[in-house]
Amino acid sequence: MGEQSSYPSSDADRNELATLIAQRFGGEDDRLVILGLMAGYDITKRETGLVVYDGGETDYLIKRFIVAKKVKGCTVRTCQLYDRNLRLGFERMGKSPTQCQHTDIQMYLASLIMRNLSKAYQQNVMRTFSSFFGWLSREELVQKNIMNKIDAIKANPPHKKAFSDMDVEKIRAGCRTKRETALVEILLSTGCRVFEVCNMRRDEVKGESIDIIGKGEKPRTVYLNARAQLAVAAYLDERKDSNPWLFPASICYGHSITEDRPRPMIVKFRENWYKMPENVSPDGQVANSAIESFLRGLGKRVGVENVYPHRFRRTCATLALRRGMPLTLVQQMLGHSSLATTQRYLDIQESELYDAHKKFVT
Repeated sequence: MGEQSSYPSSDADRNELATLIAQRFGGEDDRLVILGLMAGYDITKRETGLVVYDGGETDYLIKRFIVAKKVKGCTVRTCQLYDRNLRLGFERMGKSPTQCQHTDIQMYLASLIMRNLSKAYQQNVMRTFSSFFGWLSREELVQKNIMNKIDAIKANPPHKKAFSDMDVEKIRAGCRTKRETALVEILLSTGCRVFEVCNMRRDEVKGESIDIIGKGEKPRTVYLNARAQLAVAAYLDERKDSNPWLFPASICYGHSITEDRPRPMIVKFRENWYKMPENVSPDGQVANSAIESFLRGLGKRVGVENVYPHRFRRTCATLALRRGMPLTLVQQMLGHSSLATTQRYLDIQESELYDAHKKFVT
């Protein structure tokens, strides 16, 4: 068991701690709120490294909740996120769900702020606990939904830019193989999420369209422009394996650099591994992380900063809107359930808004 060393829990010590938190994250009003939340608590510093957490009831309730979410139709990824957020939260709070008060949740959320975790992460945690306690309340496992007393976390997401036309051409020029070109053109043409690209199958490519399963297990069809169609066809012509995935996993192992195999030869081999069936996994697909790593390397190679899959998605949506695609169709193309989500993806400049105003508002 880990040791616990207690701070003195006098009013003076609480006041000092509340003042320190407020100085870093707020002002005098925040200090008073924090002090109020601390009322009735013993302030202790807990060593978490070796503390054994008894999560019997917590484990049971979380498992029941996850089953309910699976029955509802939530994806494996969503259920894993719920499970991870809940277990970590209750372990850090040191209480089971039926023991928690809304102040416990507030203090836990405050701890996320103190650790400088992102607003997006804080909102994910907030949504997880809201869903969980809402379920507990409906199942009459708790008397009331304590999350009703906690305000939503506000966040102003940073404005993220799409690639410029010059960035796109640099990225295209930096591709060294037909596989790399096909991947880049698919991202630019479809605006797919990285996991959607990983899950594309060869038999789902039908000329100018690809049938995919998107977020929330929702099927949709995405489309390839002429450039992407040519790139995919050229890439598939080089494939001699029977792996069903459009982008298969590799079973290549490291190759040492020797006089017989200098660095340029090894690099060329690693880039062209997919042309040799013995290097292709029989049925494995490329991992999200592999595509992300490749794109980061491609960006460094051509001198374009912040090259990652979601930026291609934002670029696809922005270019479509600039060229006249209605916002509702951009939403459908991206597979968004909310138009507000689509709007956050768009990189619209002030000059474009000014030009549109002159054109449409008289």
